[in-house]
Amino acid sequence: MDEDRKQPVVLSVDIGGSHVKILTSAGGEPRRVVSGPDMDAAAMADAVEQLAQGLPFDVISIGYPGPVVHDRIVAEPHNLARGWVAYDFAGRFGKPLKIVNDALMQAIGSYDGGRMLFLGLGTGLGAAMIVDNVAQPLEIAHLPYRKGRTFEEYLGNASLEKRGRKKWEKHVGDAVEKLTEALEPDYVVIGGGNAEKLHRLPEKSRRGDNMNAFKGGFALWLDHDLHV
Repeated sequence: MDEDRKQPVVLSVDIGGSHVKILTSAGGEPRRVVSGPDMDAAAMADAVEQLAQGLPFDVISIGYPGPVVHDRIVAEPHNLARGWVAYDFAGRFGKPLKIVNDALMQAIGSYDGGRMLFLGLGTGLGAAMIVDNVAQPLEIAHLPYRKGRTFEEYLGNASLEKRGRKKWEKHVGDAVEKLTEALEPDYVVIGGGNAEKLHRLPEKSRRGDNMNAFKGGFALWLDHDLHV
């Protein structure tokens, strides 16, 4: 119990194309604010500060919708405003801080051991792989899938709206089969906002839960067996 009391309280921040959501490891209910194409890093930081009023926390985890290397954002997001790459989040919040790709954060919260492939179906396509507690983001969204088009062009939200649920779901199953052959996971977790629209899950797959993004943010600080 003494060790539990020494653990830091983590503020987990999940940045999405439509909302920014926060939750602390002390419990409670998630708080959210609308994001969208006009939100840059400074606006996000202001919004999080407002959302977190009255919530004590020691450290911060941020799930960012784009490439992150060693807690550093290396590319601007597709669905938010520019101004993220050089932003000093640690200086802005004045707390120890870790940043990872948002799909990786949800993958960590979904992990049950072994070799897991995570796919996040939302506005775009997020992906991550965890093998024996070693977590790695995968930038597969813009790799060619078929007919000169990318995985994201067939699995993202625009494809769902254009092709309809049945055809989109067929492509999801086909993509999972191809990625499973290449990466050899023990199981696949399909998360993101559109996961619930799948009527049938591919073989060796289970549906994720968006709350797992918060769990992943907590684990970045509290799970000492995890390697990111």
